[in-house]
This record gives sequence, C-alpha cells and structure tokens, in this order.
Amino acid sequence: MKNVFKTTVIALAIMVSTIGLAQDKKANNIDDSKIGLQGYSPVSYLDLGLAQRGSKQFKSTHNKIAYYFTSAEQKKTFDSNPGKYMPQYGGFCAFGVYAGAKFRVDPTKFVVSNGKYYLFLNDVEVDAKQLWIAEKESKLLPTANKNWKGLQTK
Repeated sequence: MKNVFKTTVIALAIMVSTIGLAQDKKANNIDDSKIGLQGYSPVSYLDLGLAQRGSKQFKSTHNKIAYYFTSAEQKKTFDSNPGKYMPQYGGFCAFGVYAGAKFRVDPTKFVVSNGKYYLFLNDVEVDAKQLWIAEKESKLLPTANKNWKGLQTK
C-alpha cells in the first residue's frame, strides 16, 4: 500500500507541475461568482454528514463569500457561528494540500472528522478521498497543516 501511496503522491506532484491544475493565489476555493462550496451547504456537511446543494433563498455571506443552505434553520445555525462551518484548507482538496498543491474538489467527496470537514478531488486517475482514508488522516494532517500555511497565500 505504501508504494501505491508514494506513486500517487508523485503523480499528483507531476500533475501540478506539468498540467497546471492547481488553483490561483487564493485562500478559498471559489470562482469568480464568490459562491463557497460550489453552492453546497456547509451546515449539511458538518451537522448531517451529507453533501446537499443549498438554495439562493437561504444565503449568507461570510468574509465576502456567499454560502447557500437548505433551509432558514441551517442559515440561522451558520450565522450564529460561521467559523465552525468553514471547510478545512479553504475548501481545497485536503490530499492535494498534503501533497503541496491546491486543487478544485468534487463537493460530494468529503470526510467529516473531529468536528471538521475535508473536501477532495475526484479524478479519473486519483480518488483523493480514498487515499486520505487509506493512509490515515492522523498521519497526513501534520504535513497538510504545515503545507497549508504556505499555500493559503499562493
């Protein structure tokens, strides 16, 4: 398993350097629309363990980023403590951050752990969520956290 893991990390690094899939200089994984999580509800991820699309009808803005929710109750929950509901690593792929790069994610690929949630890239060649799970989050987090300190300003 370790050889597969190392090969995958090397493949991710090559993707970053040759294809340029890494994101621009942003601390949050958003596009020009400034809608966080591609419209998925941060409350659904953390409180329900579900990836649910929110609605424009239930919208809040935090740090100039719009977040959508599935209900007025979810919006109220978020508004009372938005910091609690922010995705780890600005919503970029947690495994990518571990590997030293920022990748857009598939918002349906996530893991909730210890009161936080992590999003992941899902590519034909790489299922980053499964790699994260297989390698044990506790082993990956120290490196990912260290890498994020530098990546969030790039």
